[in-house]
Amino acid sequence: MAKQRSKSILRAGWMSVVVVLFLLVTTTVASAEEEAVTVEQVAQGLSTVWVLVGAFLVFFMQAGFGMVEAGFIRAKNACNILTKNFLDFCMASLGFFIIGYGLMFGDGNGFMGLKGWFLLGLEPTMAGIPLYAFWLFQAAFCGAAATIVAGGMAERMNFPAYLIYSFIISALIYPIVGHWIWGGGWLSKMGFGDFAGSTVVHTVGGFAALVGTSILKPREGKYGVDGKPNVLAGHSIPLASLGVFILWFGWFGFNAGSTLGVTDGSTIGLVAINTNLAAATGGIAAMLTVWKRFGKPDLSMAMNGALAGLVAITAPCAYVDPWAALVIGAIGGYIVVRGVEFLDRLRIDDPVGAVPVHGMCGVWGTLAVGIFGKSSLWLAHSGLIYGGNPTQFGIQMLGSLVTVGFVVLAMGAVFKLIDKTVGLRVSREEELRGLDIGEHGMEAYAGFQIFTTS
Repeated sequence: MAKQRSKSILRAGWMSVVVVLFLLVTTTVASAEEEAVTVEQVAQGLSTVWVLVGAFLVFFMQAGFGMVEAGFIRAKNACNILTKNFLDFCMASLGFFIIGYGLMFGDGNGFMGLKGWFLLGLEPTMAGIPLYAFWLFQAAFCGAAATIVAGGMAERMNFPAYLIYSFIISALIYPIVGHWIWGGGWLSKMGFGDFAGSTVVHTVGGFAALVGTSILKPREGKYGVDGKPNVLAGHSIPLASLGVFILWFGWFGFNAGSTLGVTDGSTIGLVAINTNLAAATGGIAAMLTVWKRFGKPDLSMAMNGALAGLVAITAPCAYVDPWAALVIGAIGGYIVVRGVEFLDRLRIDDPVGAVPVHGMCGVWGTLAVGIFGKSSLWLAHSGLIYGGNPTQFGIQMLGSLVTVGFVVLAMGAVFKLIDKTVGLRVSREEELRGLDIGEHGMEAYAGFQIFTTS
């Protein structure tokens, strides 16, 4: 009897040990699973915050564009250009929410997305972050593309016409190009490289500005009877300088935020240093170029040179080494000076240099991917320098040419249609008096006598 009791106690003891071990194992496994989920959630949360910070910085670039454009034009039109910049983001937000995002990122074909209007019927996450955070980041880019055009068409464009244009480019033109490159479209499938938007944002905005300013014709008094350009000096270089610094600051969100996550810190660092170096050499190269050609180190050209370097590095910022960023930025700075001269020879009046900075340097930055890019850095094929293979350069050239062609044709039709309906240009009397009074009934600097006829 005692032996049976001892066996029962021993058996109960072993069962207790087994139960305890089982509980320990299951608890440990459950804790490990919970810990894994928590780590994943934390990673997603950090990436979401990073993308939103990038979105906020890109949004702040609207202020930079406003300050640059207002500073580079005459005081009698400052309120008008700031109103256009302000309403640009309003129109872009609506157009991109209602139609644009679906065209750009919705499921469809190689040309455009066919679902996602009002963000309905979409997955709750995109690129590993919540849909709404991703949308805000992309909407800020859309607003930047739209507002580039304001500077090229400044001082003579009808305000209602501008609002119509702003909605159309945000809802239709920009998203279609964006789908080709960032939304899984045909250029994306070919391996086209545009990390943060030299083509998607700047080529689109720059060549839309070229079409618009060509149709509008030059401002009154810009060119003499001999065809030589007259200087219609901007009213506030300090204001423009502040705008350039804001844009330079915001560009770190524009480029580095395009990593869409924080898990790869080395890429973020590479993008940030490339962005800064290209801006620096762009400013220096533009200053030296204009200094040599005209005898003075012109600040306005140096500032546009820095912006040109930023535009040029936007596509290759994650694909190239820092030494290449120095070269890309410097060439961008040279291009912007010669680009301004070229437009003046064609009598195309671009008051702030939107076409050379964004259009020409957007194309240059796109092609630079095919020259300096490395396949080890997020790119399908190495460029000419590292691989000696022209494949990537050919893809970049094709994408750039098709984008320019599409924008010129589409925006040409849009501007012509607007011109035939509501009219693109204000009257001569209103232009001479100033659009602030004519369009808005107010002055940017109330209490000062700023009325001019020049």
